[in-house]
Amino acid sequence: MIIPAKDESRRIAATVRAAKAIPHVDLVLVVDDGSEDDTQHVAREAGAVVVRHSHNRGKAAAMETGAAVVAMRDAPDRPPRLLLFIDGDLGESAVNTAPLVPPVLEGHSDVAIALLPPQPGAGGRGIVVGAARRAIQSMTGWTPTQPLSGMRCLTREAFEAATPLARGWGVETGMTIDLLRQGYVAVEVPCDLRHRASTNDLKGQLHRAAQYRDVLVAVNARKVRYAVDKVRTATR
Repeated sequence: MIIPAKDESRRIAATVRAAKAIPHVDLVLVVDDGSEDDTQHVAREAGAVVVRHSHNRGKAAAMETGAAVVAMRDAPDRPPRLLLFIDGDLGESAVNTAPLVPPVLEGHSDVAIALLPPQPGAGGRGIVVGAARRAIQSMTGWTPTQPLSGMRCLTREAFEAATPLARGWGVETGMTIDLLRQGYVAVEVPCDLRHRASTNDLKGQLHRAAQYRDVLVAVNARKVRYAVDKVRTATR
């Protein structure tokens, strides 16, 4: 399990302890992405393996760092670990990401994505979600319910097929598009999770604006890439 985290000292201990209780999870790795609080120390005291970025590099970089560290800890005589990514603010509800593991472990899908229940206090109007959903549907034919969900379990092969990851808040949308266009199978799985919701104040609105920007950047980069690939294929 990999938990990218920044300034999550208030919730990370509960998240780590809950994650350790998930069946098949034998390693909980927290990637402290340049936190200015005690996230790394609190996570380590809770039982996580911790690696730290000296400065904030973003979620995609934290995911890539985490995957690289897990690969170094994989046993040479055993299959690579599945990669279960969760957010650092899930607290005790983190244990409820457990349903994401069986579909991938049993080979029914390559990536399992958490479907979260409505979050109390959430202030968004669905604009960013709608934009990501439409982009994924138009480019892959699959219509996700929650395209921005960051709680995901996937095979090592699928993760590597999705790299390099889209930067910023476009990472999930970019990953989904890249995997589906390469023939990997995705499923959404209901998980009873609770996290810190984006509110409707100025901070929440700025957060959603940044999300919208990053999703569009990820989508447009892929449109350009696929158009170039199509031209190259046609001229061979």
